[in-house]
Amino acid sequence: MKKSIVLISVLLSGFLVWYLFIKPYDYLVTFKAKTIPGVINQSLKLWNTSLEGAKIESTEDISVLKQTVPYRDSTFLYQYKIKPISDSTSIVKVYVTDLDHSFMNKLSHPFSHTDFEKRVKNSMVEFSDKLNEHISRFTVKVEGESEIKETYCAYISIECRQIEKALGMMKNFTLLSGTLLANNIELNGRPFISVNNWDMKNDRIQYDFCYPVKNNDSSFQHPKIAFKKINRKKALKAIYNGNYITSDRAWYALLDYANKNNIKLEQKPFEVFQNNPNMGGDELLWTTEVYLPIIEN
Repeated sequence: MKKSIVLISVLLSGFLVWYLFIKPYDYLVTFKAKTIPGVINQSLKLWNTSLEGAKIESTEDISVLKQTVPYRDSTFLYQYKIKPISDSTSIVKVYVTDLDHSFMNKLSHPFSHTDFEKRVKNSMVEFSDKLNEHISRFTVKVEGESEIKETYCAYISIECRQIEKALGMMKNFTLLSGTLLANNIELNGRPFISVNNWDMKNDRIQYDFCYPVKNNDSSFQHPKIAFKKINRKKALKAIYNGNYITSDRAWYALLDYANKNNIKLEQKPFEVFQNNPNMGGDELLWTTEVYLPIIEN
């Protein structure tokens, strides 16, 4: 009997030491999302910009992020771990710590619903709602192996944050198309972008905003517009329907598909835009053909 009491005391003491002093978080929230990790990653970063004083502290990869959010006299640390559990569903685990009152939260949590706990639950419900709203506004269908067609184009080079991709196109659309037409350079297809560098960790891209053309007057010169040939390339293809601002969601879908099917890809997205957003209409009817080049052995 005494041995059992001693054993229970040792186990209880060990648990309390772990819970109060070693456990690396105060509270855990778990929820499912009907999308892939890349979409959750980008949605989380966008949501973060709406929170006053919030900051993404680190991104180990698409599936692991750390965020700090100030609240009253505290700073909350959110550590996100995102894991796919099917082709279209992921589970998100959020480990939350009050960096200023962690010990008191751990003492209070087993006996009451603390303000910390309520705040964390409310913030995760808010993010989950925003995520579900975002998911409802686009669709992505991976079609499989295809090819980027050979073409000749005029282009303007742009470097920006990933979320600013469409803004860069809008700012330069009139300059590119108008200048070409004014110089009798005939357009020959739909506008597209060719990404030369995708910095996934910092969410920055460098891309060429392009218009296919039939001819190039060698006397034409412009400080921002140049010409190049796009070579034919084998690629994975997806169809994205939705606002062009978030067509990069298809990039992550292609990476996810390639990872599951052991296909090596260049992280250089190529997008062809089939609709003119200036005409308005239902964004779910806007179509983008999205490609990632396949690395051939």
